[in-house]
Formats: sequence, structure tokens, C-alpha cells
Amino acid sequence: MKLQSLITKATQFPEATVAVAAAEDEEVLKAVAQALQAGFGRFILYGDESVLSNLVAEYVQEASDDVIRIVHVATNEEAAHMAVKAVHEKEASVLMKGNVPTATILKAVLNKEYGLRTGRVLSHVAVFDVPHYERPILVTDAAMNIAPDLQQKTEIIMNAVQVAKAIGIEKPKVAPLAAVEVVNPAMPATIDAAALSLMNQRGQLKDCIVDGPLALDNAISVESAEHKGIQSSVAGHADILVVPNIETGNVLYKSLVYFARAQVGAIIAGARAPIVLTSRADSAESKLYSLALAICATNK
Repeated sequence: MKLQSLITKATQFPEATVAVAAAEDEEVLKAVAQALQAGFGRFILYGDESVLSNLVAEYVQEASDDVIRIVHVATNEEAAHMAVKAVHEKEASVLMKGNVPTATILKAVLNKEYGLRTGRVLSHVAVFDVPHYERPILVTDAAMNIAPDLQQKTEIIMNAVQVAKAIGIEKPKVAPLAAVEVVNPAMPATIDAAALSLMNQRGQLKDCIVDGPLALDNAISVESAEHKGIQSSVAGHADILVVPNIETGNVLYKSLVYFARAQVGAIIAGARAPIVLTSRADSAESKLYSLALAICATNK
């Protein structure tokens, strides 16, 4: 399944509604326009009404009131509050970050009264379509958890498995990454990887196959795994790459985008609803794939 297939799948849910906080952003409106053109999504845009009206008129052709609704708010904080509350009250099924700081929208998401907390760890799940690679690769967590401990890593895996299943990978193969493929007491990532593998074998991590530690080459290359004599159903066939910390995830994510020219869609999982939390520097195409991924994850 390639990312373009996500858009096709998202069209099966034309009624899915997205609440966009601080939607006054050209790339966001381009993504909204592309989603509507593809045939999926309804949108509630929170922000400055005059600015939004002009942007909608420029980028969205013949948008009817039943697919786009503008709600005027005066500040980013109010936009985040209103958008999160719309999802909390099931007026919308997906939350999307517009031209607003991540900290502002996450503060609203974590609000005890109207937020989207579930008690689970929130984690970033990215789906990559890498040129010349035969299948999609999921990477987690490149943006939320700085240095996750073993318990947090179990929840990060559970979130990623749910996303993988939503896009059609029924029993994803999970590789907890490290610098080496053997347990080394001096390298905590290898110890966590071994523990996660054992937890999976004992049924504590379900609906997936976990094996590690694995270095990146061994996780994604059959030839590399065979060369090193690694016997594993995950080695060379990983669907989900679990990074040991946010620095590793950030570098891997941006390397795939900027060096490999990979296409990517990403969401925050673990909340009551998927959250599209793309960077303001991300392209409209990336935001479109992220929207499609979120809608597919909502309807898993």
C-alpha cells in the first residue's frame, strides 16, 4: 500500500469532519482543497473569519457550507480550545493543527475538562513512502516523547500497531532500533528492545510481532540480516521502526524526507481522536496524506 492509496481509502468516509485550529495558513487550505477535490472530509475552520474567507475563496473552488464552515475566533488559544472541544463533543472526528504553536494546541488537548486525554501515552506515528522501497514504513516516535522508558515504549508500539492495522497491515512486524543487534548492558536501547521482544512473546504486546534489538540496516534489509546471520521473522521485513529517543527519530524522519525524498503522512495517536500535528514547514501534500491517514485511523 502506497500513500496514494490512503487517499482512496479516505474517500470511503466522506462524512468525516476535521476541526482545524488556526486555519489561516496557505498550505493547510491547499491540503483542505485537495482533500475536498479527492472526495473526502468536511472541515470546520477556526480562526480570523475575514482572513479565512479570503483564503477559502482563493484555494477552495465552489466550497459549499456543508463541507466547509468558518468559525471566527480572536486568538490562537481560543482556536485551539474550540477545535479540541469540537472533537471532544464529537462534532468532529479529527483534530488538525493550523498556524498555531504546538504547545498551544497540546495544552488544549491535555485539558482535563474538555481535552482528548485517554490515560495513554500520546505518540507520533509517521507513514513513509520511500522511493525504490517496496512497502510503507512506519516510524515512531519522532516528535512527542523525548526519552521514553520501557512502559512508554510499550504504549508507543501499541499506538503504532493500531495505525498500521488501520491502513491494512493486519499483524505488523515491529523492530525496536538500536545501534547494534545484540544486547549490550552499556546501551540501554538494546535492553529495552530485548524486553519488548520478550513481552511480545508472552502476550503483553498483542497483534504484532516484535523482535530486537535490530540496527536499521538489519530491520529493513533482508540481505543485511542474512549477511549477519540474524534469524528473525522481523529482520529485513519490519513494518514499524521504533526509535530509542526523539533525537534518533527526528534525524531518521528528516533524512527520509530530505535525502530520500520520501513522501510522508503523520498523526499523533493515543488520544480520543487522531491529531494532525504537522509542522508549519510541511508541504500541502504532506498535510493531505496526514489528513487521509487520520481519517483512516478514525475509522479503523
